[in-house]
Amino acid sequence: MKFKYFIRNITLLLIVFSFYTSAQNYPDQQYILKIDSIFANIETSDGIELSSDGKSIKLQDGVCNGYFILKPQYSQSPFNEGLPSWNGTASDNNSGFKIQMRFPYGATWSPWLTVGFWKSNIWSSYGLTSYGGGYVDIDYVKLNSYQSSWQFKIIMTRTNADQPSSTIHNLSFFVSDSRTTSSVNITNIVNDNPAEIFIPTEFVYQYGVDPIIGGDICSPTSVSMILKSYNIVVDPYQFALETRDPYHNIFGVWPRVVQNASEFGFDGAVTRYRTWSEAREVLANGGRIAMSVGQPLYAGHLFMLAGFTSDGRPIVHDPAKSNGYSYVYNKTSVSQSWFNKGGISYTFYPVGQYPTSVENSLEHFTVDEFTLYQNYPNPFNPSTTISFSLPQAGQVKISVYDLLGREVALLVNDYLESGIHTTLFDGKNLSSGVYVYRIESGSLVKAKQMILLK
Repeated sequence: MKFKYFIRNITLLLIVFSFYTSAQNYPDQQYILKIDSIFANIETSDGIELSSDGKSIKLQDGVCNGYFILKPQYSQSPFNEGLPSWNGTASDNNSGFKIQMRFPYGATWSPWLTVGFWKSNIWSSYGLTSYGGGYVDIDYVKLNSYQSSWQFKIIMTRTNADQPSSTIHNLSFFVSDSRTTSSVNITNIVNDNPAEIFIPTEFVYQYGVDPIIGGDICSPTSVSMILKSYNIVVDPYQFALETRDPYHNIFGVWPRVVQNASEFGFDGAVTRYRTWSEAREVLANGGRIAMSVGQPLYAGHLFMLAGFTSDGRPIVHDPAKSNGYSYVYNKTSVSQSWFNKGGISYTFYPVGQYPTSVENSLEHFTVDEFTLYQNYPNPFNPSTTISFSLPQAGQVKISVYDLLGREVALLVNDYLESGIHTTLFDGKNLSSGVYVYRIESGSLVKAKQMILLK
């Protein structure tokens, strides 16, 4: 009896290990909405219009307040983290725009969450930053379960109708799977040796900019060096002051620094990189990168990626060092500092040159296959997310069964549009074990196993 019990448990552990190690991370995805896509896909609006040159959205003449909501946007793969950013203008402190987002939550949507604004805090209320399914960590969307859709809402305000209106022309959302960062392979990254390249600039030493704020302005000084590398005249001190977030009272809010650069004629976005070669390709194509790094080099810092040596070591312009121009760190240390933090960065191109391959309209993606994804997490306790894709609209049923073939839960029984969808399974009332989840849509049927481990 004891031997049978031992064998049964060893078998269960092997099954658990097999399911756990076979789970695939969802890929990084960036979605950039340029002005044509934004304006063509407005779902609801009030008080806004397309500018006379057709390059941005603004408030209508004589209007102090307006807004627009975009149709839902859909990702090709599920995600649980997102980096929003935007490009626009606000000529003075009397006008601005606020960016809000929402995500699927149960059978409906979450409340609107504020993910940032530009540029002065002229709002009577900042807005919500959390709900039961996730939260905004200053500038970083973190969700408790995997999702595949979202909506943008932009609120535009000016204190007087005679003041110039703020404008907006680009929206970006870079989505990812948190497991990609947690499973990064530093050895492979260190062995990635891109070809030699170097981006010169006028060096900015952050502590030399101002004795009071110098220690806090690594982000705006790094972007100042990026602007200077394009021969743009910029005052790093003034750029830092305008970048400072008056709500959070910090200089390093990621989308604000990206937005400030757009005032100088650049398209930018908060992005991620997973290899040095990816970053090198951007530099070779005329782009620029500011890297957000952590331990072991800094607790938190940014510097400009300047290129690579002939043997593939990264070169940076580090504003925290008086000798930080063309600085070469130990490659393992700088790789750990950047990629263990997720490879988060600012990516810039001159207006009109940001790669169009990452732009998507707000329509559903064309899904070619009927797919049932592996649930995540797996094993789980007590809840897990199940994602699936439909090539065409139809009636969908998703059920969960135990290994005796008994239905223990009905998760979905509804008519759904084509695209990627997610649902949540809560096994709090079930015992540990292997369960089967099954999807039916017309004649299409798929099933997978998952493990509840309490």
